[in-house]
Amino acid sequence: MSGLSHQQIVAKQIIHGLHRLGERVFMNDVQYFPGLEGVIAGETAISTVGGGAGLRYRGYPIEQLAQDGTFLEIAYLLLHGELPNQEQLADFQTIVSDASTVDPSILEFLGELPLHTPGMDSLRTAISAVGNFDPQVEETGRDANIAKATRLLAQIPALIAARYRKSRGKDLIPPNPGFSFAGNLLYTITGNEPSPLHERAMDVSLTLYAEHEFNASTFTSRVVASTGSDMYSAVTAGVGALKGPLHGGANERVMEILDEVGSPANAQEWVDNALAEKRRIMGFGHRVYKTGDPRAVILREYCRELAEDCGNTDLEEIADTIERVVREEKGLPPNLNWPSARLYHYLGLEVELYTPLFVASRVTGWAAHVIEQSENNRLIRPRSQYIGPELCDFQPLSKRG
Repeated sequence: MSGLSHQQIVAKQIIHGLHRLGERVFMNDVQYFPGLEGVIAGETAISTVGGGAGLRYRGYPIEQLAQDGTFLEIAYLLLHGELPNQEQLADFQTIVSDASTVDPSILEFLGELPLHTPGMDSLRTAISAVGNFDPQVEETGRDANIAKATRLLAQIPALIAARYRKSRGKDLIPPNPGFSFAGNLLYTITGNEPSPLHERAMDVSLTLYAEHEFNASTFTSRVVASTGSDMYSAVTAGVGALKGPLHGGANERVMEILDEVGSPANAQEWVDNALAEKRRIMGFGHRVYKTGDPRAVILREYCRELAEDCGNTDLEEIADTIERVVREEKGLPPNLNWPSARLYHYLGLEVELYTPLFVASRVTGWAAHVIEQSENNRLIRPRSQYIGPELCDFQPLSKRG
């Protein structure tokens, strides 16, 4: 910058540099927020997150829904906008049950995928494929979209179970009409009839994962829907976003941590070393919940009950030690992924199933947002702040050294 006055240097630094204030960034006198943190990107009547209201689905506190509701009631609430009465719920349960059959060609395809294919990759591909067999795939009305969402809700458990069992050379297990949606999710995957406690714990976890406002995968689904694309494209895109370890894959990393610690006797030393080495401990902190994730509080109690039921509380002791130290040293409370990893472990589910099971629940929230976006649409097209080179003079190839 030789030859420039001090004022010119300062002006140039302001024009081309960054001035940071907390999470806000000013570039060329334009304010923006990295990662869109805190930015209101749209309106929704589906859920609200954080603040004094906590987490609510269409106005209902998550604590009440988890305690007194069932997952299919909550799925109906998200898709239809209101809680069902007894007749509506019975009809919905019948529709979901009848729609759970997946075309045999897709099930066969899942069995032909390479064994190393991650569960989320196979599920992403399968969800895209089932759209080709949906008779209403091109219909865009509200009723058609609810019908498509309901079929996805019904078929995703079958896709997860088929891939899991076929990859292990096991026969597929048809749903048992005597089990709930959550009970059949466990039964068709593991082949074991779930106890009432296992069935209820799974049901609550599905409720807690069903919806969470404009998270990364939901926003991705809304962006796709805003282009006028279809339900299956939007949900497939949501799966792609959820696959990332900073979003849906976090509870898989949590289980790796617990396995690495090994025993309660190692927990204190492990977490002290991890913090000293500035390792990121997955399952703690949240972009919105600064004082604590209410879903984690709910699921923690089920973890304790399941641990006592199976006669082994080692994981709970490890988790309690790590949670206490991280709270004291970093001020970070656990998020939902911290207890959910343990809960799925107690339910006899392997780690590779954790994020696909997230999809089995969150598809209801994604679909509700796709419907909402489609009914009051404006193409989502943000701007970016350019930080590349200034005006360049193009040189013909013959003049480039």
